[in-house]
Amino acid sequence: MPLPGSPLADAYARLTSAYPGLTVTERGPRDPAPAGPGWVDAAELARGGAALEAFLAWDDAQVLRDYGQQARPDVIASFGLHRYAWPACLLITVPWFTHRRVPRFPVTHVSYDRSTPGEMRLAVRPTAFACLPDDPAGVLPGARVVPDEEALRDEVRAAAAEHLEPVLAGFGPRMRRRGRALWGMATDEVVEGLWYVAHLLGEEARAQRELELLLPGATKPYVGSAAFRELTGPDGESLPTRDRASCCMFYTVRPEDTCATCPRTCDTERVTRLLAAAS
Repeated sequence: MPLPGSPLADAYARLTSAYPGLTVTERGPRDPAPAGPGWVDAAELARGGAALEAFLAWDDAQVLRDYGQQARPDVIASFGLHRYAWPACLLITVPWFTHRRVPRFPVTHVSYDRSTPGEMRLAVRPTAFACLPDDPAGVLPGARVVPDEEALRDEVRAAAAEHLEPVLAGFGPRMRRRGRALWGMATDEVVEGLWYVAHLLGEEARAQRELELLLPGATKPYVGSAAFRELTGPDGESLPTRDRASCCMFYTVRPEDTCATCPRTCDTERVTRLLAAAS
């Protein structure tokens, strides 16, 4: 549910329209965080205690149910981080992509619920946001006008890092990863989440261009670039793909079924999968 006068409401409405499995509710400054079964605050995940253990128990049960085997604890933690960070990054990247507005969300301002199969719910308390000089929202409370597109990209990188850094610290010890490996996962979540949603919006090509400018490489703490490239199908089709900066560890559960963007997946297999998806 949007807040009256919210500069983010239209962006989140477009997100849910394109991807109904994800809904975002905005809370007012005095509204309490959602409570009840399934809800967890991002700050609780960042602390890495009992709330994180309960969160990862969901992933442990899901892997056992869907694949009939137990996954290693570090693999479960990697899955859990992905399932939180992928939608959380969209809170920042979608308003930037659709409306050129970049919100800031400390971990204390985001709650997450995935207890209903096929649904993800995020509740957020917006604070400040950045926008461009020609944006009429620049006069709203909390707006910070930046001079140009590159300055706005700096805001996206900073906002995502501000939110993800404590979350990575909470998950990292259970994933047996640190530093560069964790920020490689963060890079992939920023890129692949927006790339997917933009495809649903019919703007995949623009998203690729925007993400290449956002993450051209050497933009610490992120690792590598957006890493898009083109493959060619048997009839000359142009098939976009990318190479992940990190490994999601799914191969440890299904060795024969690596992710389509995994460096372990050869280009021949990628072409086969992309053509199957297109048909």
